[in-house]
Amino acid sequence: MSGLPRTGVGVDVHGYDPDPAPGAVLHLAGLAWPGERPLAGHSDADVAAHAAADALLSAAAVGDLGSVFGTSRPEWAGAAGTALLAEAARLVREAGFEIGNVAVQVIGTRPRLGPRARRGGGRAVRRRRGAGVGVRDDDRRSRPHRPGRGRRRDRDRPRRPRA
Repeated sequence: MSGLPRTGVGVDVHGYDPDPAPGAVLHLAGLAWPGERPLAGHSDADVAAHAAADALLSAAAVGDLGSVFGTSRPEWAGAAGTALLAEAARLVREAGFEIGNVAVQVIGTRPRLGPRARRGGGRAVRRRRGAGVGVRDDDRRSRPHRPGRGRRRDRDRPRRPRA
């Protein structure tokens, strides 16, 4: 394979489960989030793990999430997103590629990923099923905008002497 880095893009979207089974739990970034409304899907509907897996498959041109793990593949029904991610990584390596980096952006108001990542959630994800991913929080972007808070640009500029 070429020594040039390859880039893949992965996107995953799941709606909330309209009729979750009793005890159903939201799975996001390889972690269970008890008390949060679960998403509907063929597997565990972990949008972060699915997007990362789709990006890996895309970069290596070995398919996409739907063709590799889709509803036509009953053996993946109910599978953990980390299992799909580990299998995608295996397929990419089997195709002769090395994985350098995967970044996923989760857009939503709940659950808050940052506090869980700071408590060691990222390390827990890496240990699960060989997925080889973690969660990193960029605190500046994870906080909602609150007008009137923070530094104002005009305060940062040097004042000009008045004539």
